[in-house]
Amino acid sequence: MTREEAWTLVRAEVKNRNLQKHMLATEACLRALAPGRGGDPERWGLAGLVHDLDYEQTAQDPARHGLVAGEMLSGRGVDGEIVNAVKAHADNAPVESDLDKALYAVDPLTGLIVASALMHPDRKLAGLDTEFVMRRYAERRFAAGANREQIATCSRLGLTLEDFVGTCLEAMKGIAADLGL
Repeated sequence: MTREEAWTLVRAEVKNRNLQKHMLATEACLRALAPGRGGDPERWGLAGLVHDLDYEQTAQDPARHGLVAGEMLSGRGVDGEIVNAVKAHADNAPVESDLDKALYAVDPLTGLIVASALMHPDRKLAGLDTEFVMRRYAERRFAAGANREQIATCSRLGLTLEDFVGTCLEAMKGIAADLGL
């Protein structure tokens, strides 16, 4: 599956624009993380782009989240490593490969970064730095839906939390226009 095919599929299956932006942010973060882990930025980015493909379909049955997307992707010939990462991020497969670990940790981080940008005076990613996001991370009631324990699993990739946040923040700044931030 090419990136263009994946984006077409995402737009067909996911109507919520904010969810599409989350998927774009996850793609950017995974692309940025891949080289340091021996991964292919194209493959890792593809996993990030399609990871919530079934989110709207499984909203009433969250236990199936990741499984439905996995079936959709397998049916289109997508590589098993990407399919497993999509399942694993939703706790429907073991988190084993570096791709699995990265997607699992990145998923909630993008929301924390977006929330940080929205509460910043200029409401843009450009004004953020790692220290600002780390202060928001420490505030447990801020963006409470961003699971801090899940984000902290970045350590399984050999990354400090600060380096992980910084890499993802810079990646998201690179697509700020697409994110509307």
